[in-house]
Amino acid sequence: MRDIRVIGDPVLRTPAEPVTDFDRELRRLIDEMFQAMYAVNGVGLAGPQIGVSRRLFVYDIAGRKGHLVNPVLTVDDEEEVLDEEGCLSVPDRQSRQPIYAPVARAAGVTVEGLDRLQQPVRVKARGSLARCFQHETDHLDGKLYVDRLPKNEARKIMLRT
Repeated sequence: MRDIRVIGDPVLRTPAEPVTDFDRELRRLIDEMFQAMYAVNGVGLAGPQIGVSRRLFVYDIAGRKGHLVNPVLTVDDEEEVLDEEGCLSVPDRQSRQPIYAPVARAAGVTVEGLDRLQQPVRVKARGSLARCFQHETDHLDGKLYVDRLPKNEARKIMLRT
């Protein structure tokens, strides 16, 4: 089982590289990502969170389950929705549980990419699925949800990690 990388690990702050090989190793990696995500009760997990600097993520949220390789996210609805968000890679040092904070995200997005067999995937999302897609895409760009918070709020969270 792969360990979840936590804030301070440089892989989380490095933009991920595109996936170029759609082989058995990629399929195994996607399966391992689902296992790691479920083991910690997550709803989404990006490659960098397990130390793999590749542009892919898995998700299982709001009745939707899947994965995206080399995703490209487009904002469909610029209205921002403020909601609680946490991250497996930003745990409280005492409880080891994710630290939650209100984060503004676009209300609606479309994400396009490929599946494990290199077939095109296009998903329009709103609500928690849209939030998940934005969160995981941020991971692929070397960003964490705390980067979207006011500095004083981010500082409070950083003191707890």
